[in-house]
Amino acid sequence: MRTVVQLSDLHFGTTISAALDPLIDLLWTLSPDLVIVSGDMTQRATREQFLEARAYIDRLPTPRLLVPGNHDVPLYDVVRRFLSPLGRYRRHITDDLSPVFRDDEIAVVGINTARSFTFKGGRIGASQLALLTAYCRALPAHVARIVVTHHPFDTPVELSGVRAVRGAQRALEAFARFDVDLFLSGHLHLIHTASAAKYVAGYDAPMLVAGTAVSTRARGEPNSFFVFRVDRDVIACETYTWDAQSLTFWHSATRTFARVSGGLASSG
Repeated sequence: MRTVVQLSDLHFGTTISAALDPLIDLLWTLSPDLVIVSGDMTQRATREQFLEARAYIDRLPTPRLLVPGNHDVPLYDVVRRFLSPLGRYRRHITDDLSPVFRDDEIAVVGINTARSFTFKGGRIGASQLALLTAYCRALPAHVARIVVTHHPFDTPVELSGVRAVRGAQRALEAFARFDVDLFLSGHLHLIHTASAAKYVAGYDAPMLVAGTAVSTRARGEPNSFFVFRVDRDVIACETYTWDAQSLTFWHSATRTFARVSGGLASSG
C-alpha cells in the first residue's frame, strides 16, 4: 500500500499562519510515500511569495510532485506574464513542468495547465496529452495511475464563473484507454467530487478537487487536504480538515473506491 498526500492552493501571501506548522507536523506523522502540491504556490507570483513558498515546501516530506497554478503566473506584471509566465516558478519551485513519480505500485503524472493568456482558466495541450498517454501505455497493468493538474476536469454547476480545464473531454477519452484510476486537482478552493463517466460512458474514474490547505481564500468551507491510501484493489481518500479552535487538522471523512477495469467504482 502507498500513502499519497495532496495539498493544493497554498497561496503564500494569503496564508493562515497558525495552520502552517500543524500541517507540517501532521504530514511527517503520516509518513507519506509522495506529497503532491497541485498548484497555486503563491497569491501574486512575486519573488517574496515564491521565497516563502520554497522555504515551506522544503519542510515537506519527500519525495514531492509539484505542478503550477494560474496564480503562479504574474497577473499585473504584464511583460513578465507574457515573456516569462512561469520564470519565477521555475527558478524558485522547480524547473520540471511535467513531473512524474513512479514506483512498483503507483505512477503519478503532473500536467501544467497554467497559461499566460488566461487569467483563471487552464488548458491541456495536444502535445502534453500525447506524451502522457505514451507514458501510461508502457505501465504494467497492476500499477495505479494518477493524473495531477491544477485546473479541474469538472466543476460544480452552482459555482459560476469557473470552468473546467480546456481539453478535458479529449484528455479523459485518451486516459480512459489506459485505465487512469484517479484525477486530482485544485483551483476551486473547495472539495468537489465527480466521475469521469459524466464525459466518457462506462469510465467511472473519480475526479477529485482538493480544498485549499492553508490559504485564507476558502469558499465557505474549512481548509483541508487529502490523504490517499492506494492498494492493489482499493483506493481510500481521507479528508483532513482544519479546526481553528484547536489549531489542528483532523480526519473528518473517508471515501473508498474499488479499483476496477476502466476506472474506479465507489464503494463507500
